[in-house]
Amino acid sequence: MDEMIVSIIGRLGYLGIALLMALENIFPPLPSEAIMGAGALAVTQDRMSFWPLLIFGTIGTVAGNYAWYWFGDRVGYEKLGPFIDRWGRWLTLEWEDIERASEFFKKHGGWAVFFLRFFPVMRTMISLPAGLAHMNLWRFLIFTTGGAAIWNVILILGAQWLVGTFSDVQDLVGWIVIASLVLAVAGYCWRLYSWKPRAER
Repeated sequence: MDEMIVSIIGRLGYLGIALLMALENIFPPLPSEAIMGAGALAVTQDRMSFWPLLIFGTIGTVAGNYAWYWFGDRVGYEKLGPFIDRWGRWLTLEWEDIERASEFFKKHGGWAVFFLRFFPVMRTMISLPAGLAHMNLWRFLIFTTGGAAIWNVILILGAQWLVGTFSDVQDLVGWIVIASLVLAVAGYCWRLYSWKPRAER
């Protein structure tokens, strides 16, 4: 299993990692844990190197977050409402979710962008209220890059530590990568299937 994952990641290369990490921050079912975990496996087999993996993974993360920031900054509250009404089901969120995230951002400011990089779902969602609040672009990029880099280091070193510390665990890490991807997709499909606007609950 680990050999198959490493082979796929090797074919994608660093640019592929960056693209996947960008999509992970735009489209819900792609988990960063699976992407960077697979990259870490490639590092343990000398198919990739730590620093390029970290750099390209972080660039992809920042690019994906910037897409939501740009969208919020350009669209604004007035046009965002109809967008959420039309596409909210596929994002499994509605206007109340945007308002809660915006209140959280107003309360904690730029640090919310940094610290929420370590939490699923919110690490992407917080970029939208940051854009809606017209947060300074450079400040947004600095906080996003810092949080993303630390999170990616944790994912890479964590997988490397597992492989280096426990014998015969490399194939297990491969299964963990696959399982995290399957669970993320299954979770999204379930949310999509069971999602209802609050007014209908």
